[in-house]
Amino acid sequence: MAATHLYLTGIKPTGDFHLGNYIGAIRPALEAVQSTPTAYFLADYHALNTVKDADELRHSIRSGAATWLACGLDPERTLFYRQSDVPEIFELTTILGSMTPKGLMNRAHAYKAARDRNNEAGITDLDAGVNMGLFNYPILMAADILAMEATHVPVGRDQSQHLEYTADIAGYFNHRYGNGYTFPVPKGVIDDSDASILPGTDGRKMSKSYDNHIPLFLPQKKLRKAINKIPTDSTPVEEPKDPDASVPFQLLTHFACEDKTAEVRKRLAAGGMGWGDLKKELFEAVDAVLAPQRERYDELMADPAQIDRILANGIEPARERARATLSRVRAAIGVG
Repeated sequence: MAATHLYLTGIKPTGDFHLGNYIGAIRPALEAVQSTPTAYFLADYHALNTVKDADELRHSIRSGAATWLACGLDPERTLFYRQSDVPEIFELTTILGSMTPKGLMNRAHAYKAARDRNNEAGITDLDAGVNMGLFNYPILMAADILAMEATHVPVGRDQSQHLEYTADIAGYFNHRYGNGYTFPVPKGVIDDSDASILPGTDGRKMSKSYDNHIPLFLPQKKLRKAINKIPTDSTPVEEPKDPDASVPFQLLTHFACEDKTAEVRKRLAAGGMGWGDLKKELFEAVDAVLAPQRERYDELMADPAQIDRILANGIEPARERARATLSRVRAAIGVG
């Protein structure tokens, strides 16, 4: 059976990461390594739903791996692997699909959102553009989690349905085959605070879909330019300003130390500090955090073979864990 605890995080490689990914997912996930067994995987088969170019996917896989490694993931302390290197996950997907009601899939947020977009666009076939990978996404995600017998899965508030579906699917299996084997039902580790939600340049949650994001490893000059382009109002330098209504200040709170944040807050509220000065403080704080990570990322991306070797080292430990689970599952359903 599974270890007492295993925190599992999946990373879908569909393009480069941004500051919001770093604050909301990467940094807190890496902090968990300090206190509990963890596993991280690159969900490259999930990416097939949207990435149709082989070279683009290959780059995104390596970029995703390089990002986590550059930010501090230590493959000697945590399990790190590619989803596609663990075929047991896909056999388990087929098994779980045989007992998952279609009605449950019909209610999945991603599928419903795709149908709603078609409806709003006046497209009569509401399933236009929907592939079975998207439709079956929750089943594959459940297999990712259950194959590793993960006990805890960090998710954002907007992704909590994924964990609910995994619990439902595990429940279907446990009800039918529980006398032979029972999946541990994973718990979602959900941050209900606003501390992990980074505002984008327009004040909404930072997201590539809103085109309001700042890429994580922009070169220094481009990072400064991106920060300088964040919209601000026309309040004169000498007038007091509300720090909490300012996107640059909200971003600063995630990268600067408490003393610096308090100092800037006081200067803005008192008047005499302009938006340009605030953006300068923000650039210096972000660059101080990310400059060494950017350098490491560039080194890794310049040596793809190194990334491939690190990922290859995770194959056998990941497969060993998944094989043990699948062996029990196969015996329970009568094919092993």
